[in-house]
Amino acid sequence: MMLQPLELALISDDLLRIVWNDGQTRVYSVRELREWCPCASCRERRMAPPPPLTSLTVLSPAEAAPLRVAAMQPVGRYAYSIHFSDGHDTGIYTLETLHELGRQVDEAPGADEGTTHPS
Repeated sequence: MMLQPLELALISDDLLRIVWNDGQTRVYSVRELREWCPCASCRERRMAPPPPLTSLTVLSPAEAAPLRVAAMQPVGRYAYSIHFSDGHDTGIYTLETLHELGRQVDEAPGADEGTTHPS
């Protein structure tokens, strides 16, 4: 069976829910999706050694604002491109990557997030 989302929904400004065709429902924080962006520059940044503790990071106004999903578009039948409010939009998240991220929840009628399970 090919993994496919059945439903995608922003359940709050900073949470995305995806219901998958394998029966799983997963919830993703927008911050987690941005931190695990699969684009080359983000992968390089994750692999780089941490900056010295004495360094000070200067944030742009877009980076300092609350992070949101500005848009999410399918890429063929295998991935989604997520555009974030900080202007970043180069990551292509395969369905397999999305299925591995986030946390599984049990959906109950009327429940927004359900009960979490370790992933």
